[in-house]
Amino acid sequence: MTGPSFRRWDFSLFKNTKLRGENMYLQFRAETFNLFNHTNFSTVTTSAISASFGNVTAANDARIMQLGLKLYF
Repeated sequence: MTGPSFRRWDFSLFKNTKLRGENMYLQFRAETFNLFNHTNFSTVTTSAISASFGNVTAANDARIMQLGLKLYF
């Protein structure tokens, strides 16, 4: 049995800023998971004794965005 397709685009931007000192820098990170917010359904129920046999009853996460700062020293 073939289930629904799965399409997910993840996107990240990184910016490194050198700080005073020898090898210190600050990294700004912006990350997006499932950029185009495409609905990705879970697999099809394949248990023949289940009332939801052949149906898709759940979906995966929607778009997630996060920002971060990281100090390297």
